[in-house]
Amino acid sequence: MAIKRGKNLALAHEMKLSHLRSTLFLLLIPCLLIGSPIVTAQDSPSTDIRVMSFNLRYGSADDGPNHWKLRQDLVRHAIGTVSPDLLGTQETLPFQAEFVGQQFPELEYVGRSREVDNPDGEQCALYFRRSRFDKLAQGHFWLSESPDQPGTKSWDSALPRMATWVLLHDRPTKRTVCFVNTHFDHVGQVAREESAKLIKRRAAALEGIGDDTWIVLTGDFNTGEDTPPYRAFRNGSESDWTDTYRAAFPERKPEKEGTFGAWVGKADGPRIDWILVDPRFETRLATIESWNSSGRYPSDHFPVTATIRFPAAEAGGPDTSPDTPPVTGSAP
Repeated sequence: MAIKRGKNLALAHEMKLSHLRSTLFLLLIPCLLIGSPIVTAQDSPSTDIRVMSFNLRYGSADDGPNHWKLRQDLVRHAIGTVSPDLLGTQETLPFQAEFVGQQFPELEYVGRSREVDNPDGEQCALYFRRSRFDKLAQGHFWLSESPDQPGTKSWDSALPRMATWVLLHDRPTKRTVCFVNTHFDHVGQVAREESAKLIKRRAAALEGIGDDTWIVLTGDFNTGEDTPPYRAFRNGSESDWTDTYRAAFPERKPEKEGTFGAWVGKADGPRIDWILVDPRFETRLATIESWNSSGRYPSDHFPVTATIRFPAAEAGGPDTSPDTPPVTGSAP
């Protein structure tokens, strides 16, 4: 009986010690944290760049229930959900460009009308995150045989087409990024092919402006894969630009990769909206954003996104982001 009582006393004593150790540990936690930053996943430094391409559908179109005024909040939601560092828009009228700028003051705007005598014409407006990038230079050129002459069109193009570009210093990586945004002609097959060749030549010249410049191209190309314009960017050479969506999804699924939704969520057409990047970038994520609100869509095109990353050895320092394998994204 005495032995049992002794064991009980010893057990009670051990339980008190255990409780005391736990209490002391909890009391010490604030002391341990004083002067030590708390790092969350959101705070963790990363070399990822979120890119978005979005044909907004020109806002003066007579689209009935899909008129700009009735869907601009959907556009705001679509962009805000992605929170892009680089945003390329197409069919953008000045009041639409202003709306995006007002809703997202953290993004800086670059754009102008594609026409000479109409300042209110469509733009290939682009935006970049002010807190991440420093603007080094900016400009525009026209997709024609006279690219430096505003408003020009050539070949079989139905309308003047253009590209807008900005040269950026990426603060986290100390790298130079050349961001180009464009919209190819909807009629001219020759114009689309020649436009792709022109952008490739112009990009090579722009890359020469900065020290070891990395290209990012967004756009509505009005054509799909297996076409001359696509092959102009991706012809099997080492200088091929990466198609971020195809890098994430090597297996083609034509029935669900279309990007012209036509207001009804249609996904079985060609993938005509692309994000192409320097082949040295790693593609971490790529999506076709077919989001809608009770059957109402932000635009007649689906926005497309990509998350890209400078390789660790190229990032201007050690890669401090989480050590995870590349993400393959989500199909629509």
